Parts: sequence; C-alpha cells; structure tokens
Amino acid sequence: MKNSLFVFAFLLSLGLGSAANAQAQPPHRIVMQLVSGDTLAHKGLFVQLRNLTEGWGDSVAIEVVCHGPGMNLLMTAKSTQAANIAKFQQQGVRFVACENTLKERKIDKSELLPQLDFVKMGIAEIVIKQEQGWSYIKAGF
Repeated sequence: MKNSLFVFAFLLSLGLGSAANAQAQPPHRIVMQLVSGDTLAHKGLFVQLRNLTEGWGDSVAIEVVCHGPGMNLLMTAKSTQAANIAKFQQQGVRFVACENTLKERKIDKSELLPQLDFVKMGIAEIVIKQEQGWSYIKAGF
C-alpha cells in the first residue's frame, strides 16, 4: 500500500510538472529559416513577423534562423532592416546566426548587429526546433 501511494504521488507529480511546462510555453512556436540575401525577401520576413506578432501577441514564440546568404540580414554593413530587427527583438523574437556560415564566409561576430543568438549549425537548429514541435516557415516570400 505504501509503495502504491509513492508510485501514485510520483506519477501525479510528473503530470503536474508537464502541465506547468505546457502553460509556460506559448501555444504557437515558429522557427523561420532565412537563406536569401535578397532585400525584398528580408522585407517580406518582417511583413510575416508583423502579421504573426500583431495577430497572436504573447501567444507566439518566434525564432528566425539565418544562414548562407541570409546572413546579410544580420550584418551591420549590409542589413536594410536593423531597426526592424531591434523592434522585433524587443517583442521577444530571437534572431539566430549560424556559426558555420560565419566561418565559411569569414565574417567576424563584430560585423553583426547586436544582441543576436548564435548556433553552430543553422540547419540543425531548425531540425531540433521541428523535433520539439515548432512549426517551420521558410521566410521571405
């Protein structure tokens, strides 16, 4: 009987922990992949971000993963969207730079806009997010 109560209490605590974690995460989680260096694609990304954040507010978590030519969005000298990046960062949107792309293109982190997050492999970050249940959107157009 004592063991049964312990098992029941343990299982109940697992269930309550899961419920608390589910409430802590927004119901909508989106990972967006940007691989285009085209400034029109960058502009399109911010239209998508505006629509999502205005439509869902705090009920959406968004991460924008930039790699390949998409890194131009995050470069101080090349970005046409620095003000928009700062604005959406303040709203909780994460902008993530791929360290493999930085290495391949010989870009130093000092050449990037401030307050970015970094991952070793941009494509792996997208896969991991999808495995965690995040929705995938190819950003831009």
